[in-house]
Amino acid sequence: MRIEGAGGTRGGVGRFFVGLAMMIAGSYLFFNAIQVTHFFGMGYGLFRFGGVSVTTGMVLVPLIFGIGFIFYNARNPLGWVLSIASLIMLSFGVITGLNFSLRPMSAFDLITILVLFIGGIGLFLSALRNQGEGKAVR
Repeated sequence: MRIEGAGGTRGGVGRFFVGLAMMIAGSYLFFNAIQVTHFFGMGYGLFRFGGVSVTTGMVLVPLIFGIGFIFYNARNPLGWVLSIASLIMLSFGVITGLNFSLRPMSAFDLITILVLFIGGIGLFLSALRNQGEGKAVR
């Protein structure tokens, strides 16, 4: 019985785990450096239908009526449709109002993140190929 390395090849298991650790550390530092901001206000236009802009406050009106219909008669499908559609539009509006940007960082921080992540990918993938012949085992 032959013991094989990472990916069923003779590649190094150590390279595999070091590469995996580097990828995880680099991706953690990268995602930690992303700043998420949002803009969501009652006058903010979510959708445009023709020349009319539907604002976030307007989306709350059908939600209010839908909740009222549900409390009046829970079997009324109009109340459920209004409520669910309003919640979907509100969720869509919140998600589309998000802005992603990198926090200010030094060049050393950015180079460290890139070396960890890209270098980790290289080590990880090199551990999966056959080290003896330079090509993968089929």
